[in-house]
Amino acid sequence: MNEKKPFITKEQAEAIVKEYPTPLHLYDEKGIRENARKLYDAFSWNKGFREYFAVKATPTPKILQILKEEGCGTDCSSLTELMMSDACGFKGKEIMFSSNDTPAEEFVMADKMGATINLDDITHIPFLEDAIGHIPERICCRFNPGGVFQLGGSEEGFQVMDNPGDAKYGMTRAQISEAYKTLKQKGAKEFGIHAFLASNTISNEYYPALARILFKLAVELKEETGAHITFINLSGGIGIPYRPEQSVNDIKVIGEGVRKAYEEILVPAGMDDVSLYTELGRYMLGPYGCLLTRAIHEKNTYKHYIGVDACAANLMRPAIYGAYHHITVLGKEHAPCDHTYDVTGSLCENCDKFAVDRELPKIDIGDLLVIHDTGAHGFSMGYNYNGRLRSAEVLFREDGTTELMRRAETPADYFATLDITGLFDK
Repeated sequence: MNEKKPFITKEQAEAIVKEYPTPLHLYDEKGIRENARKLYDAFSWNKGFREYFAVKATPTPKILQILKEEGCGTDCSSLTELMMSDACGFKGKEIMFSSNDTPAEEFVMADKMGATINLDDITHIPFLEDAIGHIPERICCRFNPGGVFQLGGSEEGFQVMDNPGDAKYGMTRAQISEAYKTLKQKGAKEFGIHAFLASNTISNEYYPALARILFKLAVELKEETGAHITFINLSGGIGIPYRPEQSVNDIKVIGEGVRKAYEEILVPAGMDDVSLYTELGRYMLGPYGCLLTRAIHEKNTYKHYIGVDACAANLMRPAIYGAYHHITVLGKEHAPCDHTYDVTGSLCENCDKFAVDRELPKIDIGDLLVIHDTGAHGFSMGYNYNGRLRSAEVLFREDGTTELMRRAETPADYFATLDITGLFDK
């Protein structure tokens, strides 16, 4: 079981919203730092270990700076993510650039910054060379084993994790071998392997299973190509329990599982100097952010609705995925959940619901609701449908004070790209 307890009290929340009106995304600095330290401790046995935080999950400079202070790099997939990393002080090997269908200008930017470029496809070799005029000495290739990635017996039972064969990412086994040979001929000296096979796994077995696949591949590629493989990037995929009944991944157990695979496969092959990387977004930030919103309407028709001042523009996951996010009514944490609600936003789409048929305590107009686990892929997936404006991002500091990290959008922001029309100059 995973207790869903807000990292702020009702009193703290009421004080925060006096300064920053709802809705807003709130982040727990203490939780973020402690979690990063747990990750580094779990992989401390690998001297070259580094976490490359997935910027796409939470592209907020202050968050990136906090993670930098904890030893993390950044995983970027676009020009603006590279620019943000640069602005936050990340340099060279602290940046991993993993993209697909990549525009030439983004390769140019990544190379200029000294980022480690991770090639998604074998055709990207000549494309990259044409774009930047050379092949970097340090380079990575993304592997896709195809088929269905599965885990067998575990505490969670048999799991079908994902379908790599349907994914647009990565090279086949034959292609990555050919890519290594070609890159080596063109001057590459340090090689890496990257793979992302499953998302949001609630299993201590995923990373060790993935590690075994990539470690065996590394040994084979070294033998086939003579390439000097210096790092293996396990990417993301370690999940978080969105539901209270789900178990929490044990990062210490995960790290030990990867260590065992490392010692069984890489060490005997004379590859005990290989550094391990991760690219975790959801695991790093998800539980340490919430969407704070206020109940503003109650409607009773065929169902019982509570309307809040947030909507899918602030948090898309429930609308587009049917994703579950736990909800706490502040001040009523211990009240009986004896009411059934659809908790809705204001968009003109019926899918704009944070909860459907959810059992909750009685909600009164004015109540503050915490929507849990929005620290990753929350604000970052926001949009402006219906002309709705994205909310502020606020840091709840370790000392209990707050810091505005991103102000709320204004109508002027919304109309800014239309200033060419002259309609809004009056």
